[in-house]
Amino acid sequence: MTQTQNAPTERTRLRRKRERGHFDRDTINGILDAMPLAHVGYVINETPVVMPTLQWREGGHVYWHASAGGRGIKAAEGTDVCLTVSLLDGLVLARSGFHHSANYRSVMIFGRPERVSDPEQKRARFDGLIDTLFPGRSADLRPPTNVEVRQTTVLSLPISEVSAKIRDAGPVDDEADYALPIWAGTIPIRTVAGAPIADERNLPDVELPAHVRDFDIG
Repeated sequence: MTQTQNAPTERTRLRRKRERGHFDRDTINGILDAMPLAHVGYVINETPVVMPTLQWREGGHVYWHASAGGRGIKAAEGTDVCLTVSLLDGLVLARSGFHHSANYRSVMIFGRPERVSDPEQKRARFDGLIDTLFPGRSADLRPPTNVEVRQTTVLSLPISEVSAKIRDAGPVDDEADYALPIWAGTIPIRTVAGAPIADERNLPDVELPAHVRDFDIG
């Protein structure tokens, strides 16, 4: 079922290449679910700082975690952040340098994150991170200790002030340039998971689980 389209806000409204903008929740969720790596922009001591982190989506929120004493966590207290997820799908070669481009999918979310304070909710979110990437794996793992829970902060950001931007096309040249004897086209790019490399300290009778063997990304 297609979910309700989000109304663009001043921060999510696209000013250039508006035709690449998407505000429907299915498109936004699909991009978030395809790429766990995100970059979160904070303002720390009046200086913009962008930090990479792993994000995961549960329903209408994205989550990420970090050390409870980390600079980004402290900077997120009571202020807005910008979380961005991007996938590079291809390099587009045109007949002029000006028209070279890239095919991509991206999502940008603005908002004020909230801490997940309840210890049991935090434990559930830890499982959410693992199971989003590797379905069912959390049930096989050692549970987090109370110390680990205290030392880790989980932040939640609603997927409400949000937009996606997508380019999925070949080169677009000036009409006169199509007569030039220059190769133009697209080099597709895909993030591919390689064969799993076992830890040398795995116990001899530990088998490769299906959620590792079948893992894919992108």
